[in-house]
Amino acid sequence: MFELNEKNYAKAARQAVAEGCVLLKNEGGVLPLVKGTKTAVFGIGAFYYYKGGLGSGGLVNTKHVVSILDALRKSEDISVDECICEEYEKWIKENHFDEGNGWGSVPWSQKEMPLSEEFICEAEKRNDAAIVIIGRTAGEDQDNRADEGSYYLTQTERELIKNVTETFEKSVVLLNVGNIIDMKWVDEYKPSAVMYVWQGGQEGGNGVLDVLDGTVSPSGKLTDTIAYNIEDYPSASYFGDADKNYYVEDIYVGYKYFQTAAADKVMYPFGFGMSYTDFEISGSVKNVDENSVVVDTAVKNTGDCEGKEVVQIYIEAPQGKLGKPVRTFAGYAKTKELAANESENISISCPKSYFASYDDAGITGHKSAFVLEAGEYKVYVGNSVAKAQCIGSFSQEFQVIEQLEEALAPIEEFERMHPVSENIEEQTVENSNENIEIQSAEKNQKNSCEYSMGFEKVPLRTISLSDRIESEMPEEILFTGDEGYSLKDVANGKIDIDTFIGQLSDEDLMCLMRGEGMCSMKVTPGTAAAFGGLTPSLERFGIPALCCADGPSGIRMDCGTKAFLLPIGTLLGATFNDELIGELFEYFGAEMKYNRIDTILGPGMNIHRHPLNGRNYEYISEDTILTGKICAAELKGLHRAGVEGTIKHFCANNQEFRRADAMGVISERALREIYLKCFEIAIKETGCSSVMTTYGPFNGLWTSGNYDLCTTVLRKEWGFDGIVMTDWWAVANWEGEKQDRKNRAAMVQAQNDIFMVCHDTENENTIDNIKAQYTIGKITRGQLQRNAKNVLKFALNSLAMQIKLGKVDIEEYAPEWDTSYKPEGELKAVVAKDGSFAVSDELALEILEDDGMYFNAVDAQAGEYSVTINITSQHNEYTQIPISVFIDNDYRGTITFQGTNGKEDEKEMPVGEIGAGEHYIRVAYRPHGITMNKIVIKKND
Repeated sequence: MFELNEKNYAKAARQAVAEGCVLLKNEGGVLPLVKGTKTAVFGIGAFYYYKGGLGSGGLVNTKHVVSILDALRKSEDISVDECICEEYEKWIKENHFDEGNGWGSVPWSQKEMPLSEEFICEAEKRNDAAIVIIGRTAGEDQDNRADEGSYYLTQTERELIKNVTETFEKSVVLLNVGNIIDMKWVDEYKPSAVMYVWQGGQEGGNGVLDVLDGTVSPSGKLTDTIAYNIEDYPSASYFGDADKNYYVEDIYVGYKYFQTAAADKVMYPFGFGMSYTDFEISGSVKNVDENSVVVDTAVKNTGDCEGKEVVQIYIEAPQGKLGKPVRTFAGYAKTKELAANESENISISCPKSYFASYDDAGITGHKSAFVLEAGEYKVYVGNSVAKAQCIGSFSQEFQVIEQLEEALAPIEEFERMHPVSENIEEQTVENSNENIEIQSAEKNQKNSCEYSMGFEKVPLRTISLSDRIESEMPEEILFTGDEGYSLKDVANGKIDIDTFIGQLSDEDLMCLMRGEGMCSMKVTPGTAAAFGGLTPSLERFGIPALCCADGPSGIRMDCGTKAFLLPIGTLLGATFNDELIGELFEYFGAEMKYNRIDTILGPGMNIHRHPLNGRNYEYISEDTILTGKICAAELKGLHRAGVEGTIKHFCANNQEFRRADAMGVISERALREIYLKCFEIAIKETGCSSVMTTYGPFNGLWTSGNYDLCTTVLRKEWGFDGIVMTDWWAVANWEGEKQDRKNRAAMVQAQNDIFMVCHDTENENTIDNIKAQYTIGKITRGQLQRNAKNVLKFALNSLAMQIKLGKVDIEEYAPEWDTSYKPEGELKAVVAKDGSFAVSDELALEILEDDGMYFNAVDAQAGEYSVTINITSQHNEYTQIPISVFIDNDYRGTITFQGTNGKEDEKEMPVGEIGAGEHYIRVAYRPHGITMNKIVIKKND
């Protein structure tokens, strides 16, 4: 019998929150708060805890959420001034939470309550310390902005921090945020302590409390560089354009840029984070071979309390012909909890591939290869990129780490950054094709670095993509028709998979390429999609219907089923604790298993190219190695539980504004070293078998139809043997043509195996272009069979197939949702007319609640019913609007609309049998930004 230990699940999440807290300042040892501390809690963020980000990754129906204030109130060691809380609660009654217009338009913060200096002074007389909580959301389909209330503090927030820090001797500012924010106010107002506590999921408050009261010493580290000014980031001038974004900073993302050319612009460096104790770190280069560098390190706790430390390894490679960052993160390890004066020795192996450079121009004589140029390689060890000390070096001969082939190169001319020695104003580098002139950038007079940034032309594509596709066409498997074999016969070794595929008709193959959703009733209710055996024909062949659910921070089930909400990705990255993350995701996998979910849509693996990307909260870091390793730990945990993760968004999903339209223009080197490397690590270290492409394009092609991305790099070079799926309702294009959601033939050709999602896969031949393009020979049966094989191989290893084979025994699925709730007061009665219950737009507005609408259907006739819902939404077509219908607290299904761009849309769904008499109807949805034009529950003829 399968059991999920929720107590241990919560314990692991709580520990992750605590270890992910990043302490930036602790003047005078204000933290931890001593036992008996009387605490004044300020900030509207205390009452509106941001548990996670918005969008598809944040719509988890949690059983409970513990805010920071909740945890403080329950603490036996810290008391909270309730007089202050009462004033906030009065103010909140007149200043409600602002939801904006829902998806993609929720305000980044909430209005702060102004407080007089007198009020704060009176609070100081009653309390020993003050805590100010600043909150920011984060979300899909919108980016952060360099405005007050978003990246910057509002004037009211600034005044609050100023007055509190001037009044209280001990002041602590907690940042309940998804992304990093402007931090110059720390120097201006000088709070005693500052800590990023991120968005911690349902156990967030408990984990923060453990750090505040000293149960846990903070050990989190920044996964991003915090610069003094938003303009200091190298991508600042090339981020956020509506149509095209040039990745001019190239490989110099985050600390790789700052350590090379702008160290004086850094306020808090990558890898930084304080503890309540002190550590001494030493190291030496133990061994260097063809593939790796092994570094022996020793960590000693030289302070007075227990704590953990993160040992970080950085490499400084010679500049050579290619140019390199001055530091490259190459490995890390977290210690066990060390007692005062206790030491631990840790050996860290750093693959040379982690700091090899990709030659996209042939300047080293080895075009399209990862190489190590000859020279001295220095090794640095420490607890941040800025504090790491050189502990040795090794001499490296020129080495080709991996010879590849050109793929994904840009087709448009532009220039990229390149380090220039500060004592050379101009230099020329020999290229295999041409001389690349590197003009020295204007020197920053305060720059203490050895280099400034010049610019060089980016090598463009030289290969014919169409010729490559033509030369690699898969062979067709002979069609045999139905020979009586099922997929179970493949699983049992009776036949091989090609024999099985030979039975499938063209129609079967096309149907395997489409997922259904959202909220398909063929799999776990309320989940993102069903795929695999969705038609009667495919079912007869024994192909199971497979289930995927939105993540990555919990299971999203739009029918209302309760699930566990995990901390956000950035917090998990800040732990630098692979073992802990693996344990947490093993529990997550167990929960997936119980809910019969084959794959979760996560982890999110995109790089924090710029601090204003709205979806950074789902992702890990500005560093590709850390991102790859943390996500690999997540996947290993899921795999131990017998389920899979779908790593996303493949690749370069680095802004949310016009994410499906804005073209990225990126060098092949930057793609290989930064935006693809993390995915490569996760796949090669875990055998992950599911990948999701992005909505958007780069270098002329939308990712869902990019052959070099989905086939050349992913499968040929990395050996990936799983499925690729699109993001929901994605578009694709033939090169040189406009994008089109109906162009799923381009996805087939690229080896993107599954289009997500459609309403009914059997009826899609009249909607998409697969059949039409197959008929004229643009795509082939061999390509359809190749993609089908990918889907079927995934199915063979899936949870659904293991259940079908009787190899996994799971207790009967019993979804957990709140079916008891009814609004207070008498519900509006809607009387049947001609067998129907109709709710007009006027009535819908009258009975609307924050989570949908409720009414009593009176005088129903017994029979089978359907519901028709008509809405208008101002959101775009990538917005997900699930509307679930409950009759007498019995879930009857979910209709999922897309944003309608101001137009009406209408959908119908069967809701099953309704008995005679009166019935309680609940229509559950988030109404912000949605106009409900009508709801009709109609008796079928």
